[in-house]
Amino acid sequence: MKSFKSNWHPALVKCACTAIVLVASMAAQAQSIVVASTTSTEQSGLFAHLLPEFKKTTGIDVKVVALGTGQALDMGRRGDADVLFVHDRVAEEKIVADGFVVKRFPVMYNDFVLVGPAADPAKTHGKDIVEALKKLAGTNTVFISRGDKSGTHAAELRFWKLAGLDAAGAKGSGYKECGCGMGPALNMASSMGAYVLADRGTWLSFKNRGDLTVLVEGDTRLFNQYGVMLVNPAKHPHVKVAEGQKFVDWVVSPAGQAVIASYKIGGEQLFFPNAGVPGQ
Repeated sequence: MKSFKSNWHPALVKCACTAIVLVASMAAQAQSIVVASTTSTEQSGLFAHLLPEFKKTTGIDVKVVALGTGQALDMGRRGDADVLFVHDRVAEEKIVADGFVVKRFPVMYNDFVLVGPAADPAKTHGKDIVEALKKLAGTNTVFISRGDKSGTHAAELRFWKLAGLDAAGAKGSGYKECGCGMGPALNMASSMGAYVLADRGTWLSFKNRGDLTVLVEGDTRLFNQYGVMLVNPAKHPHVKVAEGQKFVDWVVSPAGQAVIASYKIGGEQLFFPNAGVPGQ
């Protein structure tokens, strides 16, 4: 039997192999995106539930950078992410108007809750978030603010403003800013017996509750809408448009919406899909 003898020079073989490796590496890179999102979607466990299904459907890996919404939007402005998945509609509409993202799509909602010690020393229990904050300020009870320009922080500041307590020092001597994510803020409230505004998703997944309980819920002003947006390639040409758009399209599709709806903790649904609902 004749043995096979290659006519290729060893150097050419090496170059060809290197090229194949590079092409494979580039292909792998193209099949991944960066999503800048909120700490609530990450810490609630939603992404751990959602992203494996997205990869199963598309083959695309997603790297999540979980920050406050303000910081996530800044990542989009700098072009450090391909997709933004956040919850501050006013800020989202501004970044659309400024041209840093292509379009905003509503995805899902849940609500905010005021959490505090079961004894409720400030007597906040009820449905009115504005009245609850007035009581907190009037009694100088400790309230932990995230203070991190997140969507939750932005909502909290809106509620203080509605209460007429947005001026410096008006929130009472118990007002403390931690400059931290939702999980650490809840941990601080638990250890100090303090009050804190939380998104329900993170609250339901939070284990270190101690004596904390939900004291204010059900106020329509506590509605918490999430939006998803592709970063504009006209501003940042390196954005992975095709892959990023696949994520946006999937998460607002019936399949993606069904996966969101199926995420529960202790039988309780954390997020409610509402893609395509006008005005959200």
